[in-house]
Amino acid sequence: MGDIPMDYGNMLGDSFSYAKDAVWGKWVQWILLAISTIIFPLIMGYMVRIYSGVKPAPEPGNWVGMFIDGLKLLIIGFIYSIPLFVIMVLFLIPAGMLGNGDPVAALGAIGIGLLVMIIVGIVITLISAIGMIRFAQKDSIGQAFAFSAILEHIGKIGWGSYIIAIIVLWIAGIVFGFVVGLLVVIPVLGGLISLFLYPVWIIFAARYVTLIYESAPAPA
Repeated sequence: MGDIPMDYGNMLGDSFSYAKDAVWGKWVQWILLAISTIIFPLIMGYMVRIYSGVKPAPEPGNWVGMFIDGLKLLIIGFIYSIPLFVIMVLFLIPAGMLGNGDPVAALGAIGIGLLVMIIVGIVITLISAIGMIRFAQKDSIGQAFAFSAILEHIGKIGWGSYIIAIIVLWIAGIVFGFVVGLLVVIPVLGGLISLFLYPVWIIFAARYVTLIYESAPAPA
């Protein structure tokens, strides 16, 4: 199945406007979202609302519901990360034990383990991103692990287009991280500005991934 052409610039622009409209001029809402990044299940619950396809950006509210949805998303993320923990145990702990007698073998085992973790981590990221939005749009944790439907959906989007879209988001994240890194060196004020920038980035990224998901019809 051919890849669906994506206008990455338009997706970035839409996501930026979505995030801006969520906070700009809505100072109380912005403050609440900034506080939610500290009580992180709340901001994750807000992400679930964005993943559900709501437009424009929803107002934060029903805090208990947001917290519960955030915990569900956290659980989904933890389950997806289990293979990485398994790989860490299989490679890194034995490598540490080898280091007592054969440092070269230990370094080799660590290198192989890290390479496998990176590859598996990339695969998990690609699958879990769609799975988490599927959970939000179908209101079912089980749908986050409907792997046949997830892979079918990515196939409809096109693996090439999907991977490029994720890379574009990663690059945007690197730029954001660089800006935050410059700000945090400013005593007090830099940390405060960064705190208010985090919800903007989270909203931006959640909307962007949702647009990727919605670029092709989701399987039942």
